[in-house]
Amino acid sequence: MYDSILVATDGSAAANRAVTHALEQAEQHGAQLHAVFVVDTDRYSEPALSSMELQTHAIEDWGNQQLAEIVERAKGLDVDVTKRCCHGKPSVEIINYADEVDADLIVLGYQGQDHTETDQIGSVTDRVVQNAGRAVLVAT
Repeated sequence: MYDSILVATDGSAAANRAVTHALEQAEQHGAQLHAVFVVDTDRYSEPALSSMELQTHAIEDWGNQQLAEIVERAKGLDVDVTKRCCHGKPSVEIINYADEVDADLIVLGYQGQDHTETDQIGSVTDRVVQNAGRAVLVAT
């Protein structure tokens, strides 16, 4: 049913649950898994040679570590993972990447790292669900 699955992570607990679901689906369907971490340029701007640039690089490094963990988890399941760390607006980058790889399914956490209200869907997840034009599984 699924040939290509995209999972987005920000390292949050909900994103980690989404990764678990994505890995299960990829294993069950023999699908290619695409994992993405987006450095939010609205939050971490990219001015040259500033302390913000150092923080942006630190977030990017942390994102790459999150992606490496997904690859490690996938090895035990014989799931092939393509990873991408990029900069931009998370919802836009997730949808663009899903379009690029023609993902049959996008898997996201209910709320991300910055969300404080437990009863409300995160803004990135909400935007992706409303605009992706493809199946989205939201892990709670």
